[in-house]
Formats: sequence, structure tokens, C-alpha cells
Amino acid sequence: MELDGVPPTADDLAALALVNYGHFTTVRLEQGGVRGLGLHLDRLARDCAVLFNVQLDIDRVRGLARRAAAQVNPPAMLRITVFDPDLSVVHPAAEAEPRVLINVRPAPAAASSPLRLRAAAHRRDLPQVKHVGLFGAVRERRLAQRAGFDDVLFVDSDGQVSEGATWNVGFVVGGEVWWPAADCLPGITARLLDRLLAQIDVPVRRVPIRLDSLPAACAAFVTSAGVGIRPVAAIDGRELTAEPALLDRLRAGYEAIPPEPL
Repeated sequence: MELDGVPPTADDLAALALVNYGHFTTVRLEQGGVRGLGLHLDRLARDCAVLFNVQLDIDRVRGLARRAAAQVNPPAMLRITVFDPDLSVVHPAAEAEPRVLINVRPAPAAASSPLRLRAAAHRRDLPQVKHVGLFGAVRERRLAQRAGFDDVLFVDSDGQVSEGATWNVGFVVGGEVWWPAADCLPGITARLLDRLLAQIDVPVRRVPIRLDSLPAACAAFVTSAGVGIRPVAAIDGRELTAEPALLDRLRAGYEAIPPEPL
């Protein structure tokens, strides 16, 4: 773990625990590069402007990530967190000087077994930003797992499906892929899949999705940099149909996307 290229102090890291204001992106490092790296960096720049009103030096961020990546053997998960250790809860309006924290961990073994999800009414704060405020999402995931499910699926106050705790969700209906229209984080893996779906002529729609009005024949999958593409077996005990042919094509196409060099 490095903060601006050097080991962080306990005081540096305390701000993440005590103030918890910042944003991040997590990428999977493979063969010295990252799928969708440009999109991840663009999101960091956008989120930094939203949270700190500061232009992030993307070339510097990339250099710090490259330095950290050189110290590990891929595959690995690399997280880039942008925060200001000097911002306080009492006066967060101070002019910010964001710093860049890089930490790397081994990539988990790929899991492809279908997920069983529990729906929960929850909306992340500022869902368009990948921020560090994860309490609500982790709490709902914990409750779902303690109830015997694999993970949690969020629905908003209008009953529309939005996203999962740390992933996007897509539905396969009548040969089309449906993404929820509700507010959610525009995930990088989902954006890469949109490009892939266009290449293989699979129609994509962004529509309001309610669990009680899903067609009888409906499949679902989740996406993130960490899991790639993983099917959903059931939501709240409702068994979903499988689309192995399409999901296999998407998984193969996604894995074939060449990593962009750091």
C-alpha cells in the first residue's frame, strides 16, 4: 500500500475511517495491463471533480498505479483511492488537495456458480459516484448473506431495480439485454459489455425494471471488474431461466478484450 508513492502513516489512513470522504476504482491487473483502463481513469477524473472540485492529474495516477503493479505478479486486484487526509468532518468545505492511495491484493479465484440474490430497499448516496461510503451497501450484503443468500440486489423507493452492493445487474429478456433505468453507478465492465453487445448485434435497452413485473422467461447476470460476468440463479426465491449460450459468448468476448498497458 502506497500513498503518493510512499508507505502511508496511521494518521494518513485515519481520515478514511473517521471522515470517510473520497472515491475509488478497482481494476483487475492482467499481463501488465487493465481492461477498460481509460474508462477507469476517466471515472476517477470525473468523480474527483464532483467530490473535490479539483482536476485530477491522471498521468500521475497512472504512474503511481504502474509503480505498484510492478511489485506484484498478476492477476491481482489494484484499488486506486482518492481522498484528502486533511479534510475534517467539522470543515469539509476547505480547499481540497486530494492524494492517491494505491493498494494491491491477489485476485480471487474466478467464481462462476450462479448467485442467489435477496432484494432490499436501498439507494446508495450519490449513486453515480464510486465513493468510499460503503456502510449501507455492506450492511445490506451482510444481512442478505446471514439470511442464506449469496448477495443483495437493491431496489429504490419506487420499486425499481438499480444495482448490487458492488456490481451492476443486467437482465436477458427475449434475446435483448436490459439494464436498469434507476439511478446506479455506471460500471466499467457494463460499459465494456455494451460495446461487445453492439458488435454481436444483441439489442440493449435501459428500462425501468420491477421484480414483480419481470417476464416469466427471464435471465440475469451481474458484472464488475472483480467478478467479470456471473449468472443469477434466483431473486428472492424466484428461479430464473438460464441463458448459457449468450452468457458464454459475453464472457468469452469480455475475456478477449486486450488489457490496456498501465
